[in-house]
Amino acid sequence: MKHLLSAADLSYEDAILVLDTAKQLAAATEQGVGKLPPLRGRTVVNLFYEDSTRTRISFEAAAKRLSADVINFSAKGSSVSKGESLKDTALTLEAMGADAVVIRHNSSGAPHRLANAGWISGGVVNAGDGTHEHPTQALLDAFTLRNHLRNGEGDLKGVNVTIVGDVLHSRVARSNVLLLNTLGAKVRLVAPPTLLPYGVEDWDCEVSYDLDASLEGSDAVMMLRVQRERMNAAYFPNAHEYSNRYGLNVTRMNRLSENAVVMHPGPMNRGMEISADVADSQRSVIVEQVANGVSVRMAVLYLILGGSESM
Repeated sequence: MKHLLSAADLSYEDAILVLDTAKQLAAATEQGVGKLPPLRGRTVVNLFYEDSTRTRISFEAAAKRLSADVINFSAKGSSVSKGESLKDTALTLEAMGADAVVIRHNSSGAPHRLANAGWISGGVVNAGDGTHEHPTQALLDAFTLRNHLRNGEGDLKGVNVTIVGDVLHSRVARSNVLLLNTLGAKVRLVAPPTLLPYGVEDWDCEVSYDLDASLEGSDAVMMLRVQRERMNAAYFPNAHEYSNRYGLNVTRMNRLSENAVVMHPGPMNRGMEISADVADSQRSVIVEQVANGVSVRMAVLYLILGGSESM
């Protein structure tokens, strides 16, 4: 695996390999192994053109646990704010000996440009590009689902996942639809018509406007953040109306099957797409998703950088 730009890049075998590798790495962490040696001497650059907490820190922790050197690059306060292009930034990183670049960018397709233009020789990992994709989030979501619904083994065949909310602006939804289908799960998107993207009928999933009718039979409900910072128009009447129709509250949660889990990629708008008592409930695996993100990103970096030492 040279790069990870899209969940569509992952075959069934690739996806299972990442999940199984993450499981091994998580087990080593749970046994108290502070650092593993495979990426000693390698340099990973976190190139973030958008604000991030979970993803950036998660990649940093993942690289450091594998003994890599980490350089955190933020567009704010850098030459990017003076107008430096992605190409020139990439050439600078190449000159500094970056072995892998983890990039988050506000333009859809930026990671593909970085990987395919020949500016750098190392691997590229897409940590979120515009409203396009976020493949490592989909992998950590699949890892979390597999732990809870499949005892940490195999694929997700027959699992029903309902993804609810701002699908239009969600790179998480796009990557999850792709990866969950690869792993055999069935996906349903639920959102008001105004928050569904053009062409969604061609996605490999069901689409519904009715959350209440979609809860029955769901093994997992993934709530999406309403991304107001990407909205330049009124996509719904008001926050109260949105929460009333598409928010996950205790009443709705209690209608789920006994083993169903509640997920959210974060950050959450508590009281809007998800109530505080649901977010903090025993069904919620939201904090676990964050922890699993480190293990999954360790696996991705390990496989891309060709770690050869014993884990």
